[in-house]
Amino acid sequence: MNFIKSLYIHQQFFVYISAISATFLLSFWIPVLYMLAWFLVIILSVLFFVDIYLLFGKKNGIKARRILSEKFSNSDDNPIPITVINNYNFNIEVKLIDELPIQFQKRDFEHTAIIKASENYNFEYEVRPVERGEYHFGKLNVYVSSFLRLIGRRYKFQENEMVAVYPSYIQMRKYEFLAMSNRLTEFGLKKIRRIGHTLEFEQIKNYVIGDDARTINWKATAKQSKLMVNQYQDEKSQPIYSIIDLGRVMKMPFEELKLLDYAINSALAFSNIALRKNDKAGLLTFAKKVDTLVAASNKKTHLHQINEALYNINTKFTDSDFGYLYAYIKRTINQRSLLILYTNFEHISSLKRQLQFLKAISRNHLLVVVFFENTELDQLIAENAEDVQTIYHKTIAEKFAFEKRLIVKELESKGIYAILTKPKNLTVNVINKYLEFKAKGFI
Repeated sequence: MNFIKSLYIHQQFFVYISAISATFLLSFWIPVLYMLAWFLVIILSVLFFVDIYLLFGKKNGIKARRILSEKFSNSDDNPIPITVINNYNFNIEVKLIDELPIQFQKRDFEHTAIIKASENYNFEYEVRPVERGEYHFGKLNVYVSSFLRLIGRRYKFQENEMVAVYPSYIQMRKYEFLAMSNRLTEFGLKKIRRIGHTLEFEQIKNYVIGDDARTINWKATAKQSKLMVNQYQDEKSQPIYSIIDLGRVMKMPFEELKLLDYAINSALAFSNIALRKNDKAGLLTFAKKVDTLVAASNKKTHLHQINEALYNINTKFTDSDFGYLYAYIKRTINQRSLLILYTNFEHISSLKRQLQFLKAISRNHLLVVVFFENTELDQLIAENAEDVQTIYHKTIAEKFAFEKRLIVKELESKGIYAILTKPKNLTVNVINKYLEFKAKGFI
């Protein structure tokens, strides 16, 4: 039974059968072809059984392995290496079909190659997931043919393997490396001149030539009968929270990725940079109520905790309750913190419904509201209007784009910082704003 299941006939075999059948038909008019037809049948039968012997004579003619990492990075190209080992003592042609997870909606994956006798063949392909969660791979099917190409043998390997897709750790590592190597400007991150000082007291020490005279502690000087100065250090360990709106406004997709996933990828990369800058990173998600709270901390294992929390969140189908968010923050986050709020407003009216709560939050915290440009309108705005319908579409698109800019002005007029960004530039713009605040001593 296994033999029958793993055997398949090549199309070339049926071509030969058709040719022999045609020879038999012609033999009614040309008798000499009758003997030729039977000769061809015998030759084809012999080759058929020879091919069976070649392919099925060895129990494990080939071995193949799909190498999956422990997790995939969402919205990034993830490589999948495959190794095929030819145990036959002749060259083979292989056709490899990998059964990809249903999320990719790809049913035509195929790779062919010629592998020499007793050699290893390695190649890799890439997949780009756009959703977090569990991805289940099916069988790794390898179809093998000999040089005769009459029949083939199917091998199956590694059925039902699962990989979890996490927020974009590739993006996180990219920005971490750029921050450590001082190459952030290559990705549009600005180097901002430090203004003033944001300092906290460290100790009192003896005055030495070169110390700032403005830091002299006159009380300590009077007690010690010698000049004493206060020593300060830059403030560190400031609480910084990424607050992600899980409401229905975050379900909008751009380039196959939902706004929520853009926010999640940005929150992970930004939290990593904040921890590298010795600040405390935290996470809060909300819709009708607060779903997740990861208290701000700068422990070494804290980034893993944030990553696990981000892996499990999903959008809701309701409007978010900003009033509940304000009450929760007031009750829970007592120390003044930098709050990066990822949400989306399409109309000025939707902002005004929530503005009183945003103003209340900003009284006690440094609040930055992050929302998104509708990049799909750019093409409409750039079109040349040549008919009434195009003029109408272009006008409506420009009205939506104008309202986004109006929202920024409205927030800034209330003393609330705002970032209006294209989804693909989200991470860069958020880190820029954070570095700006650090340079200006706001946190």
